Amino acid sequence: MISDLIFILQWWFIWFILGIGFLPFTTTLFSNFFDKGYAFSKILGLLLLGYAVWFLGSIKILPFSTWSIILIFIIFAFLQLKFLKHIKSLKLNKIFIFEEILFLVGFIFWAFVRAHEPSIHGLEKFMDFGIINSILRTDYFPPKDLWMTPLSINYYYFGHFASALLTKISGIDSIITYNLTLASLFALTLTASFSLGANLYHFFVSSTQKLHAIRYTLISGALSAFLVTLGGNLQTIYAFFRNYSPDNPVPFWTLQPMLNFIGYWYPNATRFIPFTIHEFPLYSFVVADLHGHVFNIPFVLLLLALLIVMFFQQKLNSLFLILVSLLVAVSLMTNILDGPIYIIVIFAVLFAKNWSQSNKFSFSIIHDSLFLILLITLGAILFSLPFWLAFIPFAQGVGVLCAPSFLTDFGKIGPFLFEKDHCQKSPIWMLAILWGFFYFVILGFIFFILKFKIDLKFKIKNLKLEPTDLLVLTFALAATILLIIPEFFYAKDIYPAHYRANTVFKFGYQAFIILGLVSSYMITRLISKLETRNSKLFLPFFLILISLFFLVAIYPYFAIKSYYGDLKNYQSLNGLNYFSPLYPTDYQAILWLRENIPGQPVILEAQGDSYTDFARVSSNTGLPTVIGWPVHEWLWRGSFDEAGKRGTDVAILYESPDLNLTQTLLQKYNVQYVFIGSLERQKYSKLNEEKFNALGKIIFQDGPTEIYQLN
Repeated sequence: MISDLIFILQWWFIWFILGIGFLPFTTTLFSNFFDKGYAFSKILGLLLLGYAVWFLGSIKILPFSTWSIILIFIIFAFLQLKFLKHIKSLKLNKIFIFEEILFLVGFIFWAFVRAHEPSIHGLEKFMDFGIINSILRTDYFPPKDLWMTPLSINYYYFGHFASALLTKISGIDSIITYNLTLASLFALTLTASFSLGANLYHFFVSSTQKLHAIRYTLISGALSAFLVTLGGNLQTIYAFFRNYSPDNPVPFWTLQPMLNFIGYWYPNATRFIPFTIHEFPLYSFVVADLHGHVFNIPFVLLLLALLIVMFFQQKLNSLFLILVSLLVAVSLMTNILDGPIYIIVIFAVLFAKNWSQSNKFSFSIIHDSLFLILLITLGAILFSLPFWLAFIPFAQGVGVLCAPSFLTDFGKIGPFLFEKDHCQKSPIWMLAILWGFFYFVILGFIFFILKFKIDLKFKIKNLKLEPTDLLVLTFALAATILLIIPEFFYAKDIYPAHYRANTVFKFGYQAFIILGLVSSYMITRLISKLETRNSKLFLPFFLILISLFFLVAIYPYFAIKSYYGDLKNYQSLNGLNYFSPLYPTDYQAILWLRENIPGQPVILEAQGDSYTDFARVSSNTGLPTVIGWPVHEWLWRGSFDEAGKRGTDVAILYESPDLNLTQTLLQKYNVQYVFIGSLERQKYSKLNEEKFNALGKIIFQDGPTEIYQLN
């Protein structure tokens, strides 16, 4: 535990220096925030430093190295000298100290949680860890595809690169930093969402010039931090009823009531609507896959912070447009669907801003907003151009749900696909369970705070919006649009039955974050009205709200308790320790490869199905292999043909007695090392080791595990 604490403090210090280094620029951007944007200094630093390192490495000017990172950091620090006046004018702000403590507490807490099950094993972890390890071994970008040599990776990898950057500068082994990265993302989400929630209320107080106690600002921040980082959904109501079959969810009111905390299975909250995925941040933190949607959370929160500042600007600052373009670019390179998702959100905010300033609707508002969106989109494309030059999109088009027969006869028109028997829809009652808490809050805010009324002629009466209210309603509307889109369209991928699962997942994930932020503000406004309530319905409404909040709030209990075993067995932050009891001699061989083989020579290992222990050598070392997880390569490449051929070639390489054929294939894939361990002996019953003695020599041996270096 002492060694883990040293790693934690070392990693935190890197984040602290990164934040302090970019604090002058941050406080300039967020001068109107009550905390001057302190919570975003680390994220902004990672964005600018990371992008600069990546861009220079992509155009082959500066290699990806520790000294390159330090050099670029120093240049950024020098460029910020002119912003120091903003720092000098600030006293040592107590909120700075509070948010730094909040970050540190959140970071230590989740590192402690992860240390109870730190394994980089299961689900997508081999993929995520492998990409990070491949990036750590590369000099320039794009990094090599560790599962299909000699190609470069055809995946959105900027988030993995950011983790590799911090790993390289810290000097800590990636088997530790995988879990430290997860703890960092948890802490960044906690602090940034706190800042956003608190600042929304701060802007309300500023615009109305009402004297509210600072406690309401802090309450709004605390609620935002909790809902975004730790919140679940109303599916936890099933913990109070008899179990149902996960393959056939039924309304809870049809089940027998009972206290079922032991039987409640937390993943059901993310797989409730059949054939879809609807995860949210806490679930991601618990299952610990370092996927793009998790990496992008801090960048998304920074983007939302910039949009808040832009909304309140009298005249848009071009610097903010540039930063928003950069963030859209990074979103495309981190979690590709987040790019178009936030184009929708940005347009909604710009439209609301222009509408509020003109006080009336006109087509010029749409025109001006679309023009800015065009500029932002073009900027995002330019910022991410090196990525696109090496990336082949693997989405096969935009599918249209429930297309009529005359369109399915066409099959495809432009990017739009019209497929027969593709008509999955989300039942209303299921949507209400997943999203009901947020919309209950929104409705309460509209009727009790805004005093929204509709007369008999369906005309809106007595609706007066403060600027902050308009902004949060705009965010809520944008999130609602994100939830509606997957009910009509889906991004076509390789999955036949779950064809809209990824679209529902990615759009719903961002909707959850946005709704969590706006709900915190709305709940705080409702709390502030408790003493002055003038409606008989308000108290019953608030009691129901408390009940619903309870259901959302108990999700962490189920998820953390289940995945991490009641937090009773502290292990360590070493994510590779699980490997030793499973494959003891293979474990020693992998450690040897990590320590002794530089660069990225190709290593041959057994090929097996995705989501198994196959590809464990390439994943845990970053050394590319002939073929790794085939379904993943199918997804990334759009075809299974090459993956299928390579699987056959790997079998020939291990089993064929034909020395000439073996040499031909080894040369074809430029194989320099051959790994023979537990899975190779298990899969290839006709394993022919003698030929490798003729083609090279053993450089590592531990029991039945051998590594050959070829001549």
